[in-house]
Amino acid sequence: MHLFGYQFAPRYRDIYGEVHQSLYGFKHPSYYKEELIRPIRKLNTELIVDESDNIQRIILSLAQKTTTQSILIGKLSAYARKNKTKRALWEYDNIIKSLYLLDYIDSPPLRRNVQRALNRGENYHKLRRAVSHANFGKLRFKTEQEQELWNECSRLITNSIIYYNASILSTLLAYKVNAGDSQGAALLKQVSPVAWQHINLFGRYEFGRRPELIDMNSIIQELAQVPFLQDITG
Repeated sequence: MHLFGYQFAPRYRDIYGEVHQSLYGFKHPSYYKEELIRPIRKLNTELIVDESDNIQRIILSLAQKTTTQSILIGKLSAYARKNKTKRALWEYDNIIKSLYLLDYIDSPPLRRNVQRALNRGENYHKLRRAVSHANFGKLRFKTEQEQELWNECSRLITNSIIYYNASILSTLLAYKVNAGDSQGAALLKQVSPVAWQHINLFGRYEFGRRPELIDMNSIIQELAQVPFLQDITG
C-alpha cells in the first residue's frame, strides 16, 4: 500500500504490547537505551537494497495487473521461509509499520481520525446487516451468481440510503449557513449520514416503476421546524 501511495492505518488496543513486539530501528537497540521507547532489533536495510529489483518487479506486476494479489501471496507463501525476497518484503514492511507506530503514539489527531474512520466502517456494516435482514439474515441461494446478486442489491440499497441522508444533511447545512446559524451548522457537520432509524426497511422494493422526484426543499423546511432539531442547533 505504501508503494502505491496509500497508508494502512489500523487502531491498536494494546499499543504498549504492539511496540514491544513490532518496533524496529535503523540502529542497534543499545543505541536507544536512554529512550523510553526502544526497538526490539536493528533493521536489515542491506537485504532490502539487495532485493530491490525483485520487489520492484512484484510491484510493477501488481500495477500493470499482470498478476493478482492472491496469486502473488500464494507464490510467496510457497517459498521457503528463508527466501531473500520474502524476507526483504517483511523487512520493508517493518519499516513502514515502525514509522506508523511512532506517529500513532505521538499524534492524538491521528488516533482520533483512525477511531473515527473505524466507527464509520462499523456503522456501514451495521446498516448493511439491517438492509439484508431478509430471510432473517440467512442466505438461501443455491448458486454463487444468486449470492453475488443478493450482495450487490444489499450494497446498492445501503449506498442509496447513505446518499439520501447525505443529501438532506448537505442541504440542511446550507440552509443553516445561509440563515446565519453557525452553531447549528457546526453541529450538523458532526452528524453521520449512516443512519436508518427513519427508513422503513421492511416491505417490497420496486425498481421497475418510474420514481417520483423528492421535494428536498419541503423536507428541509419541515426539518428546520422540528423542535428537537431546534433544541440541538440552538
